[in-house]
Amino acid sequence: MGFFERVYEIVRKIPKGKVATYGQIARMAGEPRKAKIVGWALHQNPYQGDVPCHRVVNRHGELAGGFAFGGREVQKDLLIKEGIIFDANEKINLGIYLWSSKEENINS
Repeated sequence: MGFFERVYEIVRKIPKGKVATYGQIARMAGEPRKAKIVGWALHQNPYQGDVPCHRVVNRHGELAGGFAFGGREVQKDLLIKEGIIFDANEKINLGIYLWSSKEENINS
């Protein structure tokens, strides 16, 4: 399985109402230095509706600058519909909403 497919497999597991960071996804895919590549994979996601790309944010809890499937506001709206609350600076509190998976590496 290639890196992009591992990314999609991991992102599919992020539950509603939670987010993950690009770096977190890269680490779980066994490639901790490929956080930017995770972004590229999500931008090219061929499984729209199946892989919830909108649940991936940067390490500061900020939205993607150019969310591929409708822009920043679409990403924000999708997250709000899942119960995620943004602060006054348009950030997500990762202490509350960060997905915690017991899987350290699904690289199999």
